[in-house]
Amino acid sequence: MVQSQGKPSTPVLPGPMHEGIAQPKDGPSDSSNAASNATTQLTLTGPQDLLNSTKGHDLPGRASFDSLSSDLGRPSLSTESNRSVFSLAQNYHVGNSSESLDTAYSADLTLPPIQLPPIQHLPHHNQDSDSDEDTDQDQTAAQQAEEGSIIVDSDDLGTDDGYGSDTNTTASTSLADSVREFIYENGRRYHKFREGMYNFPNDDVEQQREDMKHQMVKLLCGKLFFAPLDRPQQVLDIGTGTGIWAIEMADEFVGAEVLGVDLSPHQPDWVPPNVKFMIDDVESPWLHPSNHFDYIHSRHTVMAIKDWPRLMRRAQECMRPGGWFEMQEVYHFPISVNDSMPPNHPIARYWSLINEGLERLGVDFHAVAGGKLANKMRDAGFVNVTERVLQIPIGTWPKNRILKTVGLYWRTILLDGIQAIALGPLTRGLGWSQSDVEMLLMEVRRAYKDNSCLLYMPFHIIYGQKPA
Repeated sequence: MVQSQGKPSTPVLPGPMHEGIAQPKDGPSDSSNAASNATTQLTLTGPQDLLNSTKGHDLPGRASFDSLSSDLGRPSLSTESNRSVFSLAQNYHVGNSSESLDTAYSADLTLPPIQLPPIQHLPHHNQDSDSDEDTDQDQTAAQQAEEGSIIVDSDDLGTDDGYGSDTNTTASTSLADSVREFIYENGRRYHKFREGMYNFPNDDVEQQREDMKHQMVKLLCGKLFFAPLDRPQQVLDIGTGTGIWAIEMADEFVGAEVLGVDLSPHQPDWVPPNVKFMIDDVESPWLHPSNHFDYIHSRHTVMAIKDWPRLMRRAQECMRPGGWFEMQEVYHFPISVNDSMPPNHPIARYWSLINEGLERLGVDFHAVAGGKLANKMRDAGFVNVTERVLQIPIGTWPKNRILKTVGLYWRTILLDGIQAIALGPLTRGLGWSQSDVEMLLMEVRRAYKDNSCLLYMPFHIIYGQKPA
């Protein structure tokens, strides 16, 4: 345990940072040289000196400069006005705040000296114990999420500002003009091929949000799939989106051929040699041969599929005997752990309207609830059907570090997509104007930042096997 002097919030710095710092003119005292845990009074002239002095040391305070590790409620210092959680999480173990601080303090500023308390030695950092702790955290997170026993962090139940959204990022792969056929509604871009089959945007901001959803699911589940696969040779990804799942699956099974199918042509060109993408509508007749695929995967398609029994029959026809079909779908309605969410809560009203709008467009948005998809899979002739349900927290209320990060991801995903999710169902399905939608979204954005209701959404993993 580190003991600090002065204010409790002040970080205590280890002895090795003395190197390179000038001693007082009178020289160090004899008493300080005689003691192994000697203290030295330091005067630093600005934030960059403070940062440099802590480099190479594992300090409680330094993580807030470098990454999300120490404080999921506040972003690291940066000159960017907006930065998404996805981009921050990519640098989870690689701190880059030194460059940001250099930029932020490059002006000719005169800063008052910062007086630090006396320095004391910290105990030796044990990396093995940290590794064991991370493993325990992962196991505990998955266990809590599946058992519905997420432990609440009582210190994180207030309003949380979270992170700002990066609405300016335009990272997408360049495609030929002849392939880029889109339509625009209410300032958002939609697919042109089989127009109207999918009621949500496919623009660059939405693609970035889809990639963030993939990272969130991986963090929650710790894997790409749950079906007991044995070296699959032919894999199909229904509704592949940006293709990120297909690409990672191809990297994991280098001997397999992975095909991703989607209505929109926004997949990258530079992919592993065993990945291909096809622009097609999976609710149209399939072109794949019978007994072809070892594994068919579908995720986040519950807002698009209109005829699940027909899709499952086609999937089984194209699968080899013994192959697996897996669906991973979110039940998009918030549930309160402490039953404190009233029926007229802005978030509950928002998702009820989304469901109503999609129903009028022919989509059963709650198809995954109550074991309905699992029963449809059995009716289609699949055997060994298994359904697992994990809780995705909304916000940073869980105490477990992994689940707190998942909750931050998911709330950011929902906030970043709050307009994209609502526009199609409400304007196309319910006949609302864009201004009416924006008025609704104002109160929903505020409500998402309140952790007190302890909200989560169930995440259903359903997989079944074609009889041998």
